[in-house]
Amino acid sequence: MSVVYTKKIYFSGGDFHELQEVFAHVPGVVSTCTGYINGDRDTTYADVAAGEVKAYMGVEVTYNPKKMDISQLLDLLFGVVNPYVPDGQGKARGEMYRAGVFYASAEDEPQVQLHLNFIANRGKAPVVGNAGLTVNDPNSNPKLARKLCAIAAPLENFQPAEAEHQDYLARHPEAETYIDFDKLRAYVKF
Repeated sequence: MSVVYTKKIYFSGGDFHELQEVFAHVPGVVSTCTGYINGDRDTTYADVAAGEVKAYMGVEVTYNPKKMDISQLLDLLFGVVNPYVPDGQGKARGEMYRAGVFYASAEDEPQVQLHLNFIANRGKAPVVGNAGLTVNDPNSNPKLARKLCAIAAPLENFQPAEAEHQDYLARHPEAETYIDFDKLRAYVKF
């Protein structure tokens, strides 16, 4: 019996049922679990949804780093979650639905920060100014320059959501979703 080395990363952004469905079928992902990220106390779905407990609704993604790279996971996350929209996606609105990446390992922080830095600077043409400092070109396209709203932070805690929130879309395929899963399947081999 061989033991598979795995790592974990935590994502938020919109409906956590949708995020779980996105990552549950990705090659190299071993398991997913919906839950509450960096909550200030033990909680329930109703408490977080009502804003009574500060936490992010998200998904724990356990993956095999020999088969899936963290940057590919981040590309997928920001392919389905708009990092420039504050507090939510689609009908899921509020701080608890904010786009975010929460890393359990300090070794993942540089790669996560680099990825978000890249996303934050899309549309801005970097130019080397005086003293070798990088500045933004005033002639770059201002329509492409957007404010990044996604956050990156270390994981403080994760509490799995109640059983009825696990694999919700797999059990309720008729549920309305913000993410177009048919279009997603055309780009990602599920």
